[in-house]
Amino acid sequence: MAGLSDLGCQRENNEDSFLYWEPESKEEFSLKGRLAVIADGMGGHEGGQEASRMAVETVREVYRRVVRDNPQTALVESFAAAHNRIVDYAEQHPAFHGMGTTCTALVVRGGQLYFAHVGDSRLYLIRGDQISRLTRDHSYVGRLVESGIVRAEDAETHPQRHILTAALGAGMDVAIDGSEQGIALQEGDDLLLCTDGLWSVVSEQELETAINGHTPAESCAALVELARERGGPDNITLQVLHMGKNSKA
Repeated sequence: MAGLSDLGCQRENNEDSFLYWEPESKEEFSLKGRLAVIADGMGGHEGGQEASRMAVETVREVYRRVVRDNPQTALVESFAAAHNRIVDYAEQHPAFHGMGTTCTALVVRGGQLYFAHVGDSRLYLIRGDQISRLTRDHSYVGRLVESGIVRAEDAETHPQRHILTAALGAGMDVAIDGSEQGIALQEGDDLLLCTDGLWSVVSEQELETAINGHTPAESCAALVELARERGGPDNITLQVLHMGKNSKA
C-alpha cells in the first residue's frame, strides 16, 4: 500500500488527513485486519485541519480498542465516536464553530472488504480493467443525481458539487453509510481512497489506468501529478492498496 497527500496549487493549508494501521500481533491482526482512513476537513484553515486529524485518529483509536466480531460494527462505532468528539470540541472552542470533515475508512480482513463513509471522499475498487465506486457522495449534487435531475457525468463539474449534506461534526446526529456485509476481494484487486481534490479533476477511467499494473507508490505519485497539472484547486489525498497473493488478512 501507499498513501500521499499534497497541498495542491491553490490552497494555503492542507486540511486533508489520512492514515494506515495494522496490528503488530498475529492474534490481533487476525481479528482486526488492515485499516485505512482518509478525511477532508472543512471550517476554515485550523478548523478543517483539526477536524480531519481528529477524525482519522479517533477512528483508529476506537477501532483498535473495541472488541467486535464484525469489523463493520466496529467501524460504525468508531465513526460515531469521531463525530461526537468533533462536536464536543467545537462546542468547547467557539473559534472552531462550523468545523467538520468527510471521512471514509476501509478494513480488509480475511479477504473481505468492509467500509464506512460520510461525506464526499470516495472508495473505489479496481478489478482488472474495471473501476467501481463503492461509496455515494453525501452532497447536494449527489442528491440531484440520485433523483435524476443531474446526470452522473455532469456531477463532477457541477458548480455546487462541494456542498455537503453530511459530515462528521455537522449536526447532532450523522448517518453513516457502509457495507452491509463483507465484499469478497480477489488477488490483483486494488482499492483507492481519495478526496475530492483528486476525483473532481481526474476521471474514473484515468484513475483505473494510473493504478492498474503499477505499484501503489507509482500510482499515488502519478495521480497527484495529474491533478496538479489540471490546476490542483483543492488538497489532493489518496491511498492505494493492492491485494497480492498474501493479502488474505
